[in-house]
Amino acid sequence: MMATEQERPLAGLTDAGLEALLRRAIRITLVLGLLAALILWKASGWRNAAMLATGAAISAASIFEWQRLIRIINAKLDRQQLPRGAGLALAFFLLRLLVFAGVIYGSLKCFQGSVVALLCGLGLAVLAMVWQALSLLRN
Repeated sequence: MMATEQERPLAGLTDAGLEALLRRAIRITLVLGLLAALILWKASGWRNAAMLATGAAISAASIFEWQRLIRIINAKLDRQQLPRGAGLALAFFLLRLLVFAGVIYGSLKCFQGSVVALLCGLGLAVLAMVWQALSLLRN
């Protein structure tokens, strides 16, 4: 049985639609991170809240970096002029793992909070992207 285009909403996703989806995912990650950090601050102290907030900030920054990389790849595929700062975006995309590793190490040393809270914050990007994909499939 052949599927039609209406049955596959991801196939019709435009560059602008993907850009909007990633912006919403960044916003969701930051809002969920802030709310969870506030709840965690009240429940178990500022150290764990800071760890979760650090993870959420890294998650949002990761989505932002992917958004910039996708913009560059789409421009290259469409044979358009590369966006301004494309070289810097590519360089930072490669360096971000080192930068984020340094931030994680620094937060573990400075805040001395729960590693689980940090991992939960880091997982917020995945949660936000799954949420956005499910909402796209639902519509």
